[in-house]
Amino acid sequence: MKLPDQKSFLFSIIIAVLGFVVVKFAFASLALDPALLFGAGLLIGALVIAVVASPASEEAEVKTKTLYVGNLPYRANEGVVRALFEEQGKVFNVRLLKDKNTGKRRGFGFVEMAETDADKAINQLNDSEFQQRTLKVREAKQKQEGEPSHFRQESDQSTL
Repeated sequence: MKLPDQKSFLFSIIIAVLGFVVVKFAFASLALDPALLFGAGLLIGALVIAVVASPASEEAEVKTKTLYVGNLPYRANEGVVRALFEEQGKVFNVRLLKDKNTGKRRGFGFVEMAETDADKAINQLNDSEFQQRTLKVREAKQKQEGEPSHFRQESDQSTL
């Protein structure tokens, strides 16, 4: 279960106060404790938020897949690569890697797309020509947690 965000919390408080006022006037003849009325209003507000927010949050969550894109032209930037992949579907993120020392692009990167569109992009763009280069597009391998990268091993060995 997700915790409510600040907007949902404030909305719940407003509904609780409105519930208190409505119940207070609706049941004016009954001598009910104001704290009990406020609690009932808060409970009703929380239920309303849960019902209203559940379908919206489920629709907002889109599964993504990260694609490796190799053999990119060195002059290609994130905007051009994004435009190329957006022809195939929804793109969330584009990262083109640069050399730390020179700052020049390394000729590969990663594109995060909607999972439903990623397979289409792989089929359409793998081995296709882009700015006089033949692209290599495939699903990116996930970096293993706790497993040091190649660059860390080199730097660790150089400091010994």
